[in-house]
Amino acid sequence: MLRAPRMATQALLAQVAVLVVVLGAGLAVTVGLLRHSSETQYEQRALAVARTVAEDPVVARRVGVGSDPGGAVEGLAESVRRRTGMLFVVVTDRHGIRYAHPDPAEVGKEVSTPPTALDGRDSVSVQRGTLGVSARAKVPLRTADGAVVGEVSTGVRVGTALEAAAPLIHDQAVLSTGALLLGAGVAVLLTRRLKRQTHGLEPAELAELLREQQAVLHGVGDGVLAVDPSNRITVCNEEAARLLGGAIPPGTALPDAGLPPPVQRVLAERQELCQSVAVVGARMLVMTSQSVRRGEQDLGHVLTLRDRTELDELERERSALRALSDALRAQAHEYTNRLHTLSGMLAVGDVPDAQAYLRELAAAPLATEGRDGARIADPYLRGLLAAKTATASEQGVELRLDGDSHLPGRLIEPLDVVSVVGNLLDNAVRAAAGGRRRPAWAELGVLAEGDTLHVAVIDSGDGVRDEDVERLFQRGFTTRSAGERAGHGIGLFLACRLVTKHGGELRLGQAGGAEHGAVFLATVPGALERGPRTGTKAQRQETHGGVQ
Repeated sequence: MLRAPRMATQALLAQVAVLVVVLGAGLAVTVGLLRHSSETQYEQRALAVARTVAEDPVVARRVGVGSDPGGAVEGLAESVRRRTGMLFVVVTDRHGIRYAHPDPAEVGKEVSTPPTALDGRDSVSVQRGTLGVSARAKVPLRTADGAVVGEVSTGVRVGTALEAAAPLIHDQAVLSTGALLLGAGVAVLLTRRLKRQTHGLEPAELAELLREQQAVLHGVGDGVLAVDPSNRITVCNEEAARLLGGAIPPGTALPDAGLPPPVQRVLAERQELCQSVAVVGARMLVMTSQSVRRGEQDLGHVLTLRDRTELDELERERSALRALSDALRAQAHEYTNRLHTLSGMLAVGDVPDAQAYLRELAAAPLATEGRDGARIADPYLRGLLAAKTATASEQGVELRLDGDSHLPGRLIEPLDVVSVVGNLLDNAVRAAAGGRRRPAWAELGVLAEGDTLHVAVIDSGDGVRDEDVERLFQRGFTTRSAGERAGHGIGLFLACRLVTKHGGELRLGQAGGAEHGAVFLATVPGALERGPRTGTKAQRQETHGGVQ
């Protein structure tokens, strides 16, 4: 079974066929018009010559008196024929007897067609006679008194007319051929462009591809954003429009699309990404991007977006809860150790030492102070400090609370604040442990101002290098060695995002000082409950119970 030609080939053949038909018809019409025009011109020329001969009084007189055919009439007619290039100049009387003819043997004989000008009217036509096909003119031959005594017939060979029109026909043929070649060339170029634009796909394949594209774009849960090689948006599905804050019409130039900087940078720079995380407004998006090619041809770039904001929130909450559970375990272990110590002292009767031990515990920085209860009332933050104190102690770092710290109320978003403070303390403890100053320490300061929480974290480390100041809060930035970077570089980035989410600010207060390392300052508006706290007696006792 013969395979049907491809769409591009069919289009080319159709265009060439149309050109051939149109140009062929045009050439035929032109040749016909030129031939008709040329024949008409020669008919008029033959008519003019015939009239000239008929107006000669010698010819009319000799034919009118019935003199012998030939003689002066034939000489005059032959002279006119040679001068004008006529095929023939024939003079006949009323009975059709030739008085002049190019062939002397025909003189005196009757013409092959009866005379038609005896009625006194001129006539022109194209006829076939003894000398072949010719454009003929017949004119009545009149005497001086107007009587018709015969006719003058002249003719031009039709071939002569066509020969005269041949240059025009040749030029028209050349022009038509050139137009055909030009049209065929343009058709080939258009066909090649069509093949490039459709990548060699047939209409059925294009229709199937369109159906698949619509099914994929509207069926997947990921956002899809694509640009062509000239950086114009070609695809933006509903999910991408939702994640980016609005639909982008196809054909929009990338700089005019109003995309968030991380997304625009990936598309503009043609970055190849796999599961890369970026912050877009209040959303945490996972981006995967790759170039699209067909063979060696660049078709553009495609970016897929997946919203993991809720997943990130759950992960952060899980981490915070795990930190709190670790704190509770550490606190329970610490309580057990202290109770065992006190029990031993009392068992041996060492009451003064037991009392001194209790006074030492009461003076601990995170312990309950005074009648007003703990300086930090929120149980989440107290639990975090207990856990971080134990962790810091394991690294040889003393974690302490600033003497001016005061937080009488509970946190409205405790998990967010715990994440911020926890990340700042982790960085501070690591910097202090790796610094040159000894003993190593890290200090936390918290202060309530209305519903705004102020946090300050300082350490004894070596501080932040000048070249790292601008990159501190960028995702993935870390001062760890190359072998330790996996999984790090997100603490400060995450803390900054959480503070910004609440309309606050996280900044580097000082890069370092003579007696301390870096100082980080955070302001979190709306983080605290307003007004006096209310709750059950058990809740108030928990709030004022402190951290032991």
